[in-house]
Amino acid sequence: MYIIAGLGNPGREYVNTRHNAGYEVIDALADKYNISVMELKHRALLGKGYIGGQKAVLVKPLTYMNLSGESLRMVADYYKADPEQELLVVSDDISLPPGQLRVRKKGSAGGHNGLKNIIKMLGTENFKRLRLGVGEKPKDYDLVDWVLGHFNKEERASMDSAVDRAVQAVEMILDKGVDAAMNEFNRKVQVKEAGNG
Repeated sequence: MYIIAGLGNPGREYVNTRHNAGYEVIDALADKYNISVMELKHRALLGKGYIGGQKAVLVKPLTYMNLSGESLRMVADYYKADPEQELLVVSDDISLPPGQLRVRKKGSAGGHNGLKNIIKMLGTENFKRLRLGVGEKPKDYDLVDWVLGHFNKEERASMDSAVDRAVQAVEMILDKGVDAAMNEFNRKVQVKEAGNG
């Protein structure tokens, strides 16, 4: 069984913001596999189903980003899941350009408060993650304003394509393992420049 958790902030004002890239991937998986992510439990919205023959629990923590680990700790305990083997966390990443994916087996939080809290609550850095690039913060921007900001038209198109590829990456991780997904999806993607096409 796999727990697939997409990080984000609940509430309408956060829809389509950079920080909610994880939620978007969960929604796309839910649509594709007809999984209803509406069960309110463990301070999260949950949905159970099958992805490529693998039993999966889709999770959208409702704790707000910085306390994501509190919810995931409860989910992991409830399902008696080993986070090092059975957890995949999907999040945004400001160090990657919009549309770029990065699959990792483990690692530090890299300054991401949601991941920081998950590492703290689970007591391990050894869980799989899938990060979606949302673009680097411009020099004159406040970080909070940036991650809670919305994409422009070009970035949105890149993100839509990244969410589609993220769904494929999740499928590959479940089917063929994280190494195969790293080989396939960690390559640089040519992101169209605004005005060139």
